[in-house]
Amino acid sequence: MANDLHYLDATRALALFRERKLSPLELMRAVIERAEAVEPRINAFSETFFERALEQAARAEARYAHGGRRARLLEGIPVAVKDEAALAGASATSGSLLLRDAVATRTSTSVERLLRAGAIVHARTTTPEFSCAGVTHSRLWGVTRNPWNPEMSPGGSSGGSGASLAAGSSSLATGSDIWGSIRIPASCCGVVGFKPPHGRVPQDPPFNLDPYCHEGPLARSVADCALMQNAIAGPHPGDAASLRPKLRIPAEPRDVRGWRVAWSMDLGFCEIDAEVAANTRTALEAFRDLGCAVEEVKPGWTNAVLAAAMQHLGHLFGVWVAGVLDGRRELATSYARAFADFGRTTTAEGFLGAMETAAGLQEAIGPILEAHDVFVCPTTALPALPAAFDPAGDEVRINGVPVDPVLGWILTYPFNMLGRCPVLSVPSGRARNGVPTGIQIVARGYDDARVFRAAAAYERERGGFDGLGEHPLR
Repeated sequence: MANDLHYLDATRALALFRERKLSPLELMRAVIERAEAVEPRINAFSETFFERALEQAARAEARYAHGGRRARLLEGIPVAVKDEAALAGASATSGSLLLRDAVATRTSTSVERLLRAGAIVHARTTTPEFSCAGVTHSRLWGVTRNPWNPEMSPGGSSGGSGASLAAGSSSLATGSDIWGSIRIPASCCGVVGFKPPHGRVPQDPPFNLDPYCHEGPLARSVADCALMQNAIAGPHPGDAASLRPKLRIPAEPRDVRGWRVAWSMDLGFCEIDAEVAANTRTALEAFRDLGCAVEEVKPGWTNAVLAAAMQHLGHLFGVWVAGVLDGRRELATSYARAFADFGRTTTAEGFLGAMETAAGLQEAIGPILEAHDVFVCPTTALPALPAAFDPAGDEVRINGVPVDPVLGWILTYPFNMLGRCPVLSVPSGRARNGVPTGIQIVARGYDDARVFRAAAAYERERGGFDGLGEHPLR
C-alpha cells in the first residue's frame, strides 16, 4: 500500500484512520509528495496550501484518538477544490487574467460543507477561463494535461479536478457542470463524476437558478463519489432552488439483477468514434453479465438539441462572460471572446425555443426512463481532444465528419437540458492513445440512488479506475 498510498480510496482511508492503521498525516504527506512529483507534467493545480494542509492533517489525526468518536464524515481526507468555487481568502480568478488579483471573501456552501465534514483542502484545481470550454487551458495558468497521455486534454471545465484524481494528487475533488463539466473530465481521466439533479447541491447565485447548472463530486470510485455527495447535498436557506429534504445515497452495495437497461450509442444525432463505441458495447455486456435486460432504444433526438443548448447557454452564461470582458477583451482567451460574442447574438425568442426543445427531450426520454431502470450512452464522442485545443478556431472531426468544436464531441449537454435527471459518468475502457473513455448512467428525475446502485454494480463487475490498467505517470 505504501507505494501507491496516494491512490487510496477515501472510503478505505477513513476505515484505516478509525482502525488507527493509517494516519491522516501519512496520507496527506503521500498526496502532497505525489503532487510535487506530477504537477510539472500535468499542471492540475492553480493554488496549493500544502503547509496548512499538513497542520490540519495533524489535528485530524488527534480526532481519531479514543476510538474516533470526535472524527467527522470526511475527517482528514485531502480534497482538491475547483477554482470556480469560492474559498474565503483564496484566489477567485476564474482562470482569467482579468481577475488575476481577485480574492474570495466568502466560501461556497458546498465547500463549507466539506470543511465542516473534516475534509482538508490542500489545493485548488485549474479550469478554462470562466469555465466556458470543454478543455482546460488559460492564459493565466497555461495548459492542463491528461495524466494518461499528456498530449491530450483532461477535458473541462473541471479538468484540473479530473487530472488530479487520475494522477493521485488528491483523494476527492469538486466540480461544476453546466454542459458536462463534471462528466467530461470524469470520462477523459477514467474517474467517476456525478451531475446531481438541479437543486440537490446548493450553488452560488445567480446560476443556482439555471437548471442547466450543477455542483457535484468527482472521485476514483463510486463509493467515494457517494460519500462526497452525501456531505455536500441538502437544502440551504441561501439557495431558493435547493431541494428538501436532504437525500442520502445508501452505502451498502446491492445487485441489479433483473433490471432493464436502455441504451443509445448516438442519441439519434451524434457522430461516435469507433473506440468509444467499442468500449460502450463492452460496458453494456457488463450489465448483461450482471443479469440485466439490455435494450437499444431510439430517443429520436436531432441536431436541433445542440443548437437549442447553445442558445440557452449563450443567452445566460455567454452574456455573463461578455459583461466581464467588456472593455478588456484583449486579456481574454480566444474561446472566451468567441463565447461572449455568441452570447450577444442570442435572443429571447431563441431562449424560449431552447426551453421548448428541452420539453421535447423530456417527452421523448420520459417514457423510456419510466419503462427502464436506467439509460446508458457514451459520455464523450471522442476519447479526448488535444491538450491545447482551441474551441474558437480548431476543427473537430469524428469519422471524417466535421462537428461543432464546442458541443459536437460530447453527449453530456442534453442531460443539462434535462436538469432534474441524475447522471453518473463511469469508466468504460481506454483508447489506443491511452486515454480513458466513459459511459453515462441516467435515471428518471431525482432518482439519484438508482444511478449509484447501477454504477456500483457495474464498477464491481468491471473494476472501475483500477480496472483501466497500471496507474498513469509511473
